[in-house]
Parts: sequence; structure tokens; C-alpha cells
Amino acid sequence: MLVYEAKLKGDKHQYERLNEAIRTGLFVRNSCLRIWEDGNAKSRNDLYKYVTRLAKNKDFPWTNKLNSQARQAMAERAWAAISRFFDNCKKQIPGKKGYPRYKKNRPNHGSVEYKVTGWKLSENRDRITFTDGFKAGEFKLYGSRDLNYYQLEQIKRGAGSTSS
Repeated sequence: MLVYEAKLKGDKHQYERLNEAIRTGLFVRNSCLRIWEDGNAKSRNDLYKYVTRLAKNKDFPWTNKLNSQARQAMAERAWAAISRFFDNCKKQIPGKKGYPRYKKNRPNHGSVEYKVTGWKLSENRDRITFTDGFKAGEFKLYGSRDLNYYQLEQIKRGAGSTSS
């Protein structure tokens, strides 16, 4: 898989919406870690089922605004941290084993990954529109690569991130 990064250009309101989506993603990831620590998740599929229930939970209605595949991507990130910890324990690596940590919400840091849905690339591939419940809108892409070389069907994932 090829990965190309580009900066997003938008207005303050759009960045606030994107930060809200990132905070929700961190909440989902941290909730997955908590469910694993409590012994209620033994596999990645258990985490997938949990994030589906989490989106329907009336106590956390904002989680349903995040695209379902973005929620699954956060569950995958949590499971990757868990499996990396177990692999280090099995290999008996000396020192710290890399116990999964809860992620803090740091302003202007973090990302949320959208798989096939939740985003749309413009026909000339210079703008991306996030279409999930946060309604961040359309951002201009600034990058070093020309995405016109690729067909729209070849581009499979999009991510929204903020950084200083």
C-alpha cells in the first residue's frame, strides 16, 4: 500500500469539527482498551462488536457521529497495541513490554482514519470532503504528490489529522 500525506487547508470552524472527530476517535480507542483490561474483549472481533454497541449507547450519542469504519479503525489501533504487548511478552524482551496506554487529547495532535466511506475526493483530486456526522466539510489538499496519476477507485483511505 502506498501512503501519501497532504496538509489540509480549511477555516477555523472546520478544524474545530475535525478536532471533535479526533477526540471522539480517541474516546473510542480508550474505551476499547478499557473493555480489554476489564476482560470483556478477547479478540479484535470483540472490539468491533463493542464499538458497534458503543455507537448505539444513549450515554454517548456523539460516538454515532463518527463514521462506522473510522470507529473500526480506532478499534484496530487499540488491538494493534494489545497484540504488540502480547508479542513482546512472548518473546521475553527484557525491560518494558509496551503495555497499551490510554491516549490523551492533546490539542492539534492526533488523527482519525476513514476507510472507504466517510470521505470523498474531488474529481481533480485537490480537495477532500469529510461526510460523517461531524460535517467538517471540504478541505483543500496541499502535498508534494500529484494524485491525478491515480484513478479515484485506487485511492482507498483518507485520514483527517491536525498537527502544529
